[in-house]
Amino acid sequence: MLEQRYAGFLSAATRPTRPGAAAPRSPFRLDVELLPEGAPGPDEDVRVRREGGRWVLTRGDFRAEWQPEQRRGWVRQTANPYAIDSVLRIVHTLLLAEAGGFLLHAASAIRNGKAFLFSGKSEAGKTTLARLAPAEVTLLSDEISYIRRATRGLDGRGRPSPQDQGGYIAYGTPFAGELAKAGENVSAPITALYFLEKAAQQRVEPLGTSEALFRLMQNILFFAEDEVLVRQVFEAAGEFVLNVPAYRLAFAPEAGVWELIR
Repeated sequence: MLEQRYAGFLSAATRPTRPGAAAPRSPFRLDVELLPEGAPGPDEDVRVRREGGRWVLTRGDFRAEWQPEQRRGWVRQTANPYAIDSVLRIVHTLLLAEAGGFLLHAASAIRNGKAFLFSGKSEAGKTTLARLAPAEVTLLSDEISYIRRATRGLDGRGRPSPQDQGGYIAYGTPFAGELAKAGENVSAPITALYFLEKAAQQRVEPLGTSEALFRLMQNILFFAEDEVLVRQVFEAAGEFVLNVPAYRLAFAPEAGVWELIR
């Protein structure tokens, strides 16, 4: 199931070894155990809390633990892809918070070597804009965008040095939205962030830093009940809007909207 769902994002070179064998050299590892049929579904709201040196993640259809120091964890879940999708998203929000990045409720795409983000709440038009993209555009995601600081080097825990920052990079993700299609496993420097609004006429308006930060915070995915990490995400969002131009993009569902995206 995972091989099919994450096709294009998996490689045999990083395939986990069997229990007892030497661990592979990889950023992190999750061991997955499937619950028997008839186990509860995702009725219980997601909770992410720190207990000592570990994170505990729970929802109706999964329970997981994540140990950030060892970069190891486990998942017990029902046999459906939405459970592991949720766990992976949550773990990445924890990893990115420490690296100055975040997951954003946004579509993203690459055009002429530049990445563009299109953020907004449900029904704002993210999937519509993705469908209207011309042939030369590479879709990274129509739902969840993966954003981190570009650096020339990271420390042992994957965190960038404050003296070693170089803009922001958007990465493709396998987390599909209404298109039911994974993004491409590629990346590019972020050129602009657009907040989407539906309108009768197409127009682009620059946003000030305060409004851009307010809108950005509304669309960042974050679940942890932790004061320190919340502060880190807020600081990361503030740095982002200081370094990436933000705009309001009002558009009608017409292919010509892409002429405004530069």
